[in-house]
Amino acid sequence: MADDRQAVFARLKESLGCLDTRTPYPDFAPDAATPHHKRGAGIELFRQRLEAANTRIIDTPSALGRLLEERQLLNGYCDPALVPRLESALGPRIELSPTFDRARVDDFQFGITRASAGILETGTLILNDRDTSDRLGAVAPWIHVACLDPGRVYSTLAEAILDLDNDPNVIFVTGHSQTADVEGILIDGVHGPGEQICLFLDSDKHRESSQ
Repeated sequence: MADDRQAVFARLKESLGCLDTRTPYPDFAPDAATPHHKRGAGIELFRQRLEAANTRIIDTPSALGRLLEERQLLNGYCDPALVPRLESALGPRIELSPTFDRARVDDFQFGITRASAGILETGTLILNDRDTSDRLGAVAPWIHVACLDPGRVYSTLAEAILDLDNDPNVIFVTGHSQTADVEGILIDGVHGPGEQICLFLDSDKHRESSQ
């Protein structure tokens, strides 16, 4: 199967290589496809869009720690780069594992990873391979906490897409996982987390520049 896939892509590249010129992408404004009522700016509007998409917003690590303790969610995966910033704020009862052990997938009650950016228009969080320490750690636990620098929010979906780099995997997360069967029964958490949280957490660079 892998050989067949490589053969197909090799033939596609070969067919494109013989073209003298490529048709350029059309020029368009980043908000050309954005409905008027979806346009806007500002972190408060982004917060409203996140909540409308069933994403819970938490502003501080200590508030996240209180939530986890209240719900007795004491064991989870955490991006190793975030552990030093979160460990003391979350409290001594909460255990953060910097490694997602697949043999313990059912033991992790939550996963904490970084979000690369947000999209105001749709209330979306962007995860990619470059910034996500472990993709399974972001999608396997019932609760996913995406740590987002509030300075990294695109106004529109088109603006975000135009700024995509060569990262091999990009996920747009608009709320928690939901699906419905033919009888119209809505089920949470089938293809990903059943609860999505956004923790606003300035990156070190952003925090330094704001001081």
